Amino acid sequence: MTINLPEYVKTALDMLNDSGFEAYIVGGCVRDSFLNKAPHDWDITTSALPEQTLKVFSDFRTIETGLKHGTVTVMIDKNPLEITTMRRDGKYTDNRHPDSVEFTSAITEDLSRRDFTINAIAYSEKSGICDPFGGYDDIKNRIIRCVGDADKRFGEDALRIFRAVRFSSILGFSIEEKTAQSVLKNREKLKNVSAERIRSELIKTLCGKDAKKILMDFAPVIFTAIPELEPLYKYPQNTPYHIYDIWEHTVVSVDSIKPEPQLRMTMLLHDIGKPDMHTTDENGIDHFKLHQQASYEKSLVILKRLKFSKADTEEISTLILYHDLRPTGEKKNTLRLASKYGAETLKRLYDVFRADAMAQNPANLQSVLERIESSERYLDEAVAQKSCLTLKDLAINGNDVKSLGYKGETIGVILNDVLEKIVDGEMPNSKAEMLDYIKSNYEV
Repeated sequence: MTINLPEYVKTALDMLNDSGFEAYIVGGCVRDSFLNKAPHDWDITTSALPEQTLKVFSDFRTIETGLKHGTVTVMIDKNPLEITTMRRDGKYTDNRHPDSVEFTSAITEDLSRRDFTINAIAYSEKSGICDPFGGYDDIKNRIIRCVGDADKRFGEDALRIFRAVRFSSILGFSIEEKTAQSVLKNREKLKNVSAERIRSELIKTLCGKDAKKILMDFAPVIFTAIPELEPLYKYPQNTPYHIYDIWEHTVVSVDSIKPEPQLRMTMLLHDIGKPDMHTTDENGIDHFKLHQQASYEKSLVILKRLKFSKADTEEISTLILYHDLRPTGEKKNTLRLASKYGAETLKRLYDVFRADAMAQNPANLQSVLERIESSERYLDEAVAQKSCLTLKDLAINGNDVKSLGYKGETIGVILNDVLEKIVDGEMPNSKAEMLDYIKSNYEV
């Protein structure tokens, strides 16, 4: 099998080979090429020591990315290319980084330290494929398998535990049995991984095509990352609106929404406050009143801990807070919601409403979806027509009201009253008519 290499990658390999060194593309770029996917990055491993690599590419711009670990970045035709010396790693006392590295000229040794067989394949046009651990067969058979002993691999770098489930989710590969057992057994080591790394792997996992299967089969891994989710597991919802326990409802809702990070994270956390708000009435029916607020408050803590950006935190927590609004499908209700929450937020909320409904009792689904679709049409129409939905859309402003003699908080009360009348279709967005209404209904 051959891989079509970009010219700048060929240039780097040829220069290293012509200087007497072995050189291969390695890792994700090989895997993705075998999957007929365009690689995001091309990485090279070589028998050249870092200082030798710098000498080979002395006519190019080079960046000493990580000389301690043998990595040099070379700019070729404006493309950054990471070139790393083949190495064997020392002990990993922090479950994340090797305490030391030792350079080697043996490609098999370098591949043996890598995480999964599908990432432990090297290739060059000169030498062909080097696949000592059966990674190509695992790609064909759609399997995630650790290189060598899984416990050792995860002990070296705990992030690999989450990478296993992430690759499974994104690629739709199954995790080999011993590797899967080790993922679950070693999950507590994830506590040694930084919040930023956990967030990155979690988001990629949630947005994968097999996210539903991963969230069900490897729930304990997700709970290690977000312990507040564990109480949802097998927590019953004895209500005519639901057929799943809270965790399964959560998982189905995640799978039912577009694979965008903010939306998937919203659905993962949207019912996280339910167990705290659980009551059961005299008829044995469960209720979770005010769980939206409880979920909102918990989500703020979680998103901060995982170091989500301020913008993402605001969007996700807002969608969680309002996820249980029930659009009626009527025009007045739609415009009121748009006026209160903003058209853009409401558009995102419709995605949330739909995903939430698809994870509930299917007996009610059709009528709920029809109301959502009707509301969406009214919202799209209002946006297209540039309807007056917010105070800034009014044909008058605070100064106009002030000029009539009104002061202080009264000005805001008047403007909101006028806006409500316009949104409800009881008054046109006409400056003259609004001023007449104000003078007739408010004393100075």
